[in-house]
Amino acid sequence: MLNPDELTIDPQTGLLRGVRYAPSPNCDDRPDDGGISVLVVHAISLPPEHFGGPEIEKFFQNSLDYSAHPYFDELRDLRVSAHFLIRRSGEIIQFVPIHQRAWHAGESCCEGREQVNDFSVGVELEGSDNTPFEDTQYESLAQLTKALMTACPDISLQRIYGHCDIAPDRKTDPGPFFSWERFHTLCA
Repeated sequence: MLNPDELTIDPQTGLLRGVRYAPSPNCDDRPDDGGISVLVVHAISLPPEHFGGPEIEKFFQNSLDYSAHPYFDELRDLRVSAHFLIRRSGEIIQFVPIHQRAWHAGESCCEGREQVNDFSVGVELEGSDNTPFEDTQYESLAQLTKALMTACPDISLQRIYGHCDIAPDRKTDPGPFFSWERFHTLCA
């Protein structure tokens, strides 16, 4: 686990210092009309309920072998990313600089605004609706959140949402095993 003091975002590059950067092509420029004001927490496992493999990273980089698992065929035409992934080990991987728009929210609405990717940072937790998250994931998420709140002062604990909150008809993540209370306590 990184020292929390080491987790800072370089204002020039938009990259979190001290973590691995694995660039995703699934991003573009944010619109000029607004800053980053929201954090969206997601959960992902590929294939579903499997953890620890390289598939999530490959999916975000458009290099997933779609023939490796029957489920992957459903993903063939999707081009998605997130700014960050937190593995079950607590490792943080960055895919998109925060000043760019990652394609994580899809069709969504937050605080009365659509196009949530325009004004949000997306963080994926390696997990599912059916599995509790690891202690180290909560610790890493809290440290990352503090770094994001420092770099993006419009983000506050009140402006952190689950994917289920911004796309309730489509998404359930981060799911029932994610403890918002525990997360907020660690961020305080």
